[in-house]
Amino acid sequence: MLAIAVTLVFAMLSASLVLAFVRLAKGPMLPNRVVALELIASILVGFIGVYAIHTGVDHFIDVAIVLALLAFMAAVGFARYLEKGGPRDD
Repeated sequence: MLAIAVTLVFAMLSASLVLAFVRLAKGPMLPNRVVALELIASILVGFIGVYAIHTGVDHFIDVAIVLALLAFMAAVGFARYLEKGGPRDD
C-alpha cells in the first residue's frame, strides 16, 4: 500500500514540476519567474522528503532542509534585488 501511495505522490509531484517549469519559461514578468523558481525548489524538497520516507534513509531529510533554506535565501535575495529597482519585464 505504501508503494502505491509513494508512486502516486511522485506522479503528482512530477506533474506539478512540469507545470512549474512551464510557468518559469513562459512567465510574462520576472516576479512570476521568481515565484516559479521558488515553487520548483519546494517541489524538489518534497521529492527528497518522499524519497527519504520511501527508502528509510534519514540523511536525505538533512539534504531537504538545506535545500529549503537555500531556496528561501535565494527568494529573499531576488525580492531585495527587485525591490531595489532591478530590471523588470514590463
